[in-house]
Amino acid sequence: MQATDAVLIAGPTASGKSALALSLAERIGGVVINTDSMQVYRDLRILTARPTVDEEARAPHRLYGRVDASVNCSAGMWVADAAAALADARAQNRLPIFTGGSGLYFKALTRGLSAVPPIPPDVRDDVRARLERDGVEALHAVLAQRDPAAGERLKPRDRTRIARALEVIEATGRSLTDWHRDGLPPLLPPEKVRAIFLAPDREALYARIDARFGAMLAAGALEEVRALAERHLDPLLPAMKAHGVPALIRHLRGEISLDDAAEIGRADTRHYAKRQFTWFRHQLPEFQWVTPGEAGAKLHDVVLRASI
Repeated sequence: MQATDAVLIAGPTASGKSALALSLAERIGGVVINTDSMQVYRDLRILTARPTVDEEARAPHRLYGRVDASVNCSAGMWVADAAAALADARAQNRLPIFTGGSGLYFKALTRGLSAVPPIPPDVRDDVRARLERDGVEALHAVLAQRDPAAGERLKPRDRTRIARALEVIEATGRSLTDWHRDGLPPLLPPEKVRAIFLAPDREALYARIDARFGAMLAAGALEEVRALAERHLDPLLPAMKAHGVPALIRHLRGEISLDDAAEIGRADTRHYAKRQFTWFRHQLPEFQWVTPGEAGAKLHDVVLRASI
């Protein structure tokens, strides 16, 4: 049997990835490594469906809830942390099991990542202040002058990407396109990983998403968001845009009802799941698509090898 350096379990939100990863880790003595851009934030355990404390006690878990919401945890930061977690797993002779729904993170694991350097805080703060003062269209016009290719590629009201492209060229003098040509090497060779994508029935998945959002509210998600809102953080930070957060903040401000906020959160999550299906199909075709019911059998040889 061919050696496997790592198992990659991807899939849309609410597809059962975490449960599968935990089950596999328990059976083979593996370590579960978070590959989800929202579950890195410590402030939103409930709303991002991070593993519970009890689940984390059943097998080693890495890179969950270790970043404060005030930090923009870039893909580059995650790759650095993932490299350390991977080295630690190897030192302990544990099979690393990367699981999550962030396609860019998985792509970085097996294909590498662009080497954009960290942006100085003063540059980032200046761009954010201009965005609020002058509006997104004004910043798009500036970007079109400084980086015509980015200005043409990005929609004039895409606040997050326009701000990112502008801060990169102002901090480095080079466009994102230029930086993408000089990338960081992959952490894992594609031929040495077992990569699966959980693909549940769409309607069943959407029903599960809807039910789970209600369960999150019952478990205290609104209180999580209340505590986050009281910090008055930059609304462009990733944690502030987690599914459900903007709508629940609007509810806390008295702008909409809790029912309306919950429906917006459910709809946003369903749309995100749809985008995940599309992204992985086009960007990472090497992942083997399986139904949740088939996943155990597809990983049977990994379990068998670990028992030898």
